[in-house]
Amino acid sequence: MKAVVDADTCIGCGLCADTCPEMYRMEGDKAIAITENVPADQEECAKKGAEDCPVEAIKIS
Repeated sequence: MKAVVDADTCIGCGLCADTCPEMYRMEGDKAIAITENVPADQEECAKKGAEDCPVEAIKIS
């Protein structure tokens, strides 16, 4: 599973980082995925962080 944050879409609200700090963090005024490859034990958290994004800037594949 992979998690990618689209920096052009991200509005920097921080919900993903609040929801799943193991996978997402704020870097300046944008969120980033700490690692693109989601560890198996973080899959649910990564999905929840993506679901919480109000502009759907996080893609999980």
